Amino acid sequence: MKSEKLVTIKKYMNVFDAEVDKTLLDSIGIKSMVSSDDYGGMQPALQFSNGVRLIVREEDADRALIELSKEQDIEE
Repeated sequence: MKSEKLVTIKKYMNVFDAEVDKTLLDSIGIKSMVSSDDYGGMQPALQFSNGVRLIVREEDADRALIELSKEQDIEE
């Protein structure tokens, strides 16, 4: 049985960067979501203080982090 527990794997300063990584994970079959508390976009400055979180199922966390680190290596 698959776990339904969700975990934050990475925090960002803005939604755009989180969405880029979410798109990467989605493209390889890892379901993810972005969570930010910015009052529905009305207070974007709150992203800086509260952060933006990339969330996956606990069972996908290790693979997701590996894939994101591969992408980071390519950019450098």
